[in-house]
Amino acid sequence: MVTSFLQMYQSSKPLRIGYFENDGYSQPSPSIIRSLREVKALLEQAGHTLVPYEPLRVNQVAMKLITRGLLSDGSTSLLQKLKGGPVDPCLRPQIKLYSIPKWLKRVLGFLLKPFSPRIPSALNALCGISTIPEIWKLHAAVEDYISETVAHWRKHNIDVLLCPMIGPAFNLLYCGRLTSLSSLTMLYNLLNFPAGAVTVSTVTAQDEEELKHFRGIYQDYWDKLHKQAVTGAEGLPLAVQCVALPWQDELCLRFMKEVEQLVKHKKN
Repeated sequence: MVTSFLQMYQSSKPLRIGYFENDGYSQPSPSIIRSLREVKALLEQAGHTLVPYEPLRVNQVAMKLITRGLLSDGSTSLLQKLKGGPVDPCLRPQIKLYSIPKWLKRVLGFLLKPFSPRIPSALNALCGISTIPEIWKLHAAVEDYISETVAHWRKHNIDVLLCPMIGPAFNLLYCGRLTSLSSLTMLYNLLNFPAGAVTVSTVTAQDEEELKHFRGIYQDYWDKLHKQAVTGAEGLPLAVQCVALPWQDELCLRFMKEVEQLVKHKKN
């Protein structure tokens, strides 16, 4: 078994790699998409096969499974831990949102529906879960989603997945106000898939120009915040994300190494 894992990591066999530029819920910045396209081209030049891939229902899963699962008690435990202590200014907007009474979250969610489908969904998810049977249903839904995603990979016959990373680093105080982009990474926590980020580029002046035209998928408040959060990032590092199926950590590391070496070779 150890030998096969080592062989998996050391293998030079061409890979069949799935890729996507957005997950249907979060639109990465132009600099991230440009970096991903450059890595895709390098991998193709190296003899790997790149095929389009679309994650399953992230626009539903982000709130119904991830947020509700993380904060299933309506954030009660988290707020209790923070009570009486200093709150980082970056997290203050998040804590204020969690502290809103459940009934008010539901009312706000109803009132905001015409303006964005994402924010009402988030407010409803933050209300948590009321009963134990509901928690068991959520766990069962997560297991079903994992099985469905693995089958989806098999259908596309892909070995690994190349996908966007959150970035570049946000301007000060934006991380607590803009959590929607976490769908790009938290999806693999939910799925329990090995994933790693590899730095591949830096933000350019051209990326900054492209960002001026950024509107996002939903063109809502979060998309506007995203634009503000990453403006003025010229020179900051950018990464892509490499993902593999469960129990294939060595394949994920091999893929990361491949990306790292190709980028390094290009720079040299």
